[in-house]
Amino acid sequence: MKKINPNINRDDKVIAIRGLQKAFDDFEVLKCVDLDLYKGENLVVLGRSGTGKSVLIKIISGLLQADEGELNVLGEDVNNLTPRQMDALRLKIGFSFQNSALYDSMTVKENLEFPLVRHSKQMNQHDRDRVIDIVLEAVGLSQAMHQMPSELSGGQRKRIGIARTLILRPEIMLYDEPTAGLDPITCIEINKLINEVQRRFNTSSIIITHDLTCARAVGDRVVMLLDGEFKRQGTFDEVFATEDERVKAFYNYNFID
Repeated sequence: MKKINPNINRDDKVIAIRGLQKAFDDFEVLKCVDLDLYKGENLVVLGRSGTGKSVLIKIISGLLQADEGELNVLGEDVNNLTPRQMDALRLKIGFSFQNSALYDSMTVKENLEFPLVRHSKQMNQHDRDRVIDIVLEAVGLSQAMHQMPSELSGGQRKRIGIARTLILRPEIMLYDEPTAGLDPITCIEINKLINEVQRRFNTSSIIITHDLTCARAVGDRVVMLLDGEFKRQGTFDEVFATEDERVKAFYNYNFID
């Protein structure tokens, strides 16, 4: 169980969502979702596959547009931003994709350098090298700088994906199923890394997962998405202190043989 984080500022909402709705054709994925993310907080969003967890963070990052509702990110009303303003805001949001989203034809260093060259044109090569060294050291893979993604394990690719997300020093981190497809030992390492990123880079994060071990290890607060709405929220123990069979079944699937 994660220890209480004293650095969370509950007077500072970095994300505020009210009445968010999203449907694909006649299928309602999100129904009047309300959600806050506080500065310095790791917030875990739990739910079964296909319940709209990934849709939620794609809307937050501007990859999808909501049908209805209010979305405020870092003080910006997302619904009223121009494309250029949205691009500027997106640079403050790090999106760690489930498949790591590395370029197979580039070395690890080239993968990390790519967003710097694209978005920090004023930075010289010496400064780029220094930033790359910092994020690789942070994820424990300094030795992998000149390797190709195909030479890395699944857990190493996840770490490099997180490093590339960190390279522009985002204020918000969005993790999409960070432990999916990994063995139990590597999952533990990724969970520790998520907590270390929060501590070291002072990020506020939303972690999308259906892995309860991950949720319990990294979540300062946990919310559960059921039928398109958040039905439970609180600490890990508070969320699962219920007789709701949908919640109990989710717990039992993860922890009972």
